[in-house]
Amino acid sequence: MTEEEFTEFYTHSVRRLTGQLHLMTGDLHEAQDVVQEAFVRAWGRRRRLDREAAPEAWVRTVAWRLAVSRWRRTRTAAQAWLRHGDAPQVAGPVPDTVDLTAALQRLPPRQRLCAALFYVCDLPVAQIATETGMATGTVKAHLSRARAALAQHLGEPSHTEENADDSQ
Repeated sequence: MTEEEFTEFYTHSVRRLTGQLHLMTGDLHEAQDVVQEAFVRAWGRRRRLDREAAPEAWVRTVAWRLAVSRWRRTRTAAQAWLRHGDAPQVAGPVPDTVDLTAALQRLPPRQRLCAALFYVCDLPVAQIATETGMATGTVKAHLSRARAALAQHLGEPSHTEENADDSQ
């Protein structure tokens, strides 16, 4: 089947197959997903699909098998959850974490990125520069500005304010 023939086949079959799979699965979105996946697989073997060999039946069969496989995976996962019981209770975040998260969100994106990589991921400045594609001096500048902004947002004196107080 040529690309043009496949395109024509798809155009004439996709709605009908989606409708059929919708009736078979009872879920329109699932039907759309499995029909599209079946057409992707058919595209990969379009040269072997023959108009006379009922390519629509092949796509329908593949779509149905995909739907059944998804249903089985979902059922197996649900059974595993039931077997292992509910997830353990986890304590909510402490207020300091919530405050820090809110303060970080107020920073410009590059400052937030540098601060998170430095303070949360414990990466050295050189590695942050490598990962972000920034110069080392730029990373240091972003970290300095982020520290000052975080101190202000969190109500703590920044190092520059402390140094200014000491010099007076």
